[in-house]
Amino acid sequence: MMKLKVEKKMLANAVSNVLKAVPGKTTMQILNNILITAIGSEIVLVGNDLELGISSSVEGEIVEQGKTTIDARLFSEIVRKLPDSEITITTDANYTSLITCEKSKFNIAGKSGDDFSYLPIIEKDKFITLSQFTLRETINQTLFSIAMNDNNKMMTGELFEVANGILKVVGLDGHRIAIRNIELTSHADDVKVVVPGKTLSEISKILSTNAEDAVTIYFTNNHILFEFDNTTVVSRLIEGEYFRINQMLSSDYETKLKINKKEFLDCIDRATLFVKEGDKKPIIITIDDTGMQLNINSQMGSMNEEIDIDKEGKDIMIGFNPKFLIDALKVIDDEEISIYLVNPKAPCFIKNEEESYIYLILPVNFNTAR
Repeated sequence: MMKLKVEKKMLANAVSNVLKAVPGKTTMQILNNILITAIGSEIVLVGNDLELGISSSVEGEIVEQGKTTIDARLFSEIVRKLPDSEITITTDANYTSLITCEKSKFNIAGKSGDDFSYLPIIEKDKFITLSQFTLRETINQTLFSIAMNDNNKMMTGELFEVANGILKVVGLDGHRIAIRNIELTSHADDVKVVVPGKTLSEISKILSTNAEDAVTIYFTNNHILFEFDNTTVVSRLIEGEYFRINQMLSSDYETKLKINKKEFLDCIDRATLFVKEGDKKPIIITIDDTGMQLNINSQMGSMNEEIDIDKEGKDIMIGFNPKFLIDALKVIDDEEISIYLVNPKAPCFIKNEEESYIYLILPVNFNTAR
């Protein structure tokens, strides 16, 4: 038996958090459920798919202690659609839960909480602390660069490397690299781990946008643990050595240009009107002393546009996948950006002076693509 009372808004928030760790498809039926425990003075909800686990605690009244598991998606929908009022959950000896709120009553069959996989206990030895807003921004500014489903598992994760009080986050997919360097102002142990992209994608959805709210990240050899507000997220790490990216990050260049970011982004955006989804048409950029010219040709038509730039160094003609440029430009906040180029076959770099961000994009061979 278990009986507890909790406000709808708080319960809905906790359910929404832990639902992100409930697997879409699984052979282990119990993992489709959310674990609810009411022990001591704490009500805790847990979702777990064995790679990623999330627990959220909620304030409420525990009338009778106990635990149960309930079908995650059904429970989530019921809670979401109940009135904004106090919800009472009562379970019987067969793990059937009675959910009441004002005049609504629902009975849901559940399962014993004993078979549910609890989150692993993580040693809190190595850790860093930063604002939730910064972590959320950093994930959103790099995660687009990882490979979604690749034979190379390492490309589906992101490097989190802490050294000398700086957190470096790196994502790459073989065509581009995104790097963010964040100065940490409080305690920071040196670590180097690869975090699954799915974990970062889910956690970015529940992090606060308030710069005052902190998150602490703990690291072990196999797991990463995020602790913030009333929520704990535990994830397995991707094992193995990450790519050696330093050798790709040469600071040599033949051409450097400064350009208004919005103008450049809008122009490439217009050019993509002529590219069908999945079409590999490159945007061709010509840089000389008169400025920058952008051209795109496809079966649908063509576009030619000129943009004013500040240029240092050699003239160059180079082709890019427009989507890769758009993805990087969208997440840079600077009004004016610097682009570094070497030759038509070498990657281009978009970075700021202090290198708090570096975006590397490989060019496309446009002679064959025309």
